[in-house]
Amino acid sequence: MTAHVPSEVLVKSKRRVADHGEVFTPNWMVEAMLDLVKIESERIDSRVLEPACGSGNFLIPVLKRKLATVHTRYGKSDFERRHHALLALMCIYGIELLADNVAECRQNLMELFANYVDARPDSLVVRAAEHVLVANIVQGDALTMTAVDGRPIMFPEWGYLGKGRFQRRDFRYDNLTQRASFQGTLWEHLEEHEIFTPSQEYSAMTIEQLAS
Repeated sequence: MTAHVPSEVLVKSKRRVADHGEVFTPNWMVEAMLDLVKIESERIDSRVLEPACGSGNFLIPVLKRKLATVHTRYGKSDFERRHHALLALMCIYGIELLADNVAECRQNLMELFANYVDARPDSLVVRAAEHVLVANIVQGDALTMTAVDGRPIMFPEWGYLGKGRFQRRDFRYDNLTQRASFQGTLWEHLEEHEIFTPSQEYSAMTIEQLAS
């Protein structure tokens, strides 16, 4: 997301600004914007998509807020804390045009997650989180809704079933953006699962299975 604030613009290079319009929103503005949707930004299972995520300057504060909620609710149980921390990560999505930003965004989110769960780089929960981030942080063009290979962007919908099991269903991003078009029509009474059909559904998975 770009912001034109002359006194606080954050850029990597003038060339990238000229070629891609890349300007990063300052931290104080990110926090102020998130405070406008404070409840949703702090809810563990609220899904947040940044269509021009850069290196994660919006997504990182969102994950911090979600993890704070995890700690408040599940801090006394290491099992529940880890699984709900992973769910918080699963509910964060990003699209970014530049490959180095994609890699940096994934790394920044991973470092925050791994530090919170106090896990080694080779642990199962970290490997599961890496799998999630590859699927959730996509290199592509949010305007054309296509990935870098020209195919439609796909996003997984993750859910926590309890007892250490997660559910995954994949949807096309361009289909999901049509959700608002059903409001005020004859179909608005239908549930989402009656309108949107996943491209692929997976069996319930544990952290161990995600890691593999």
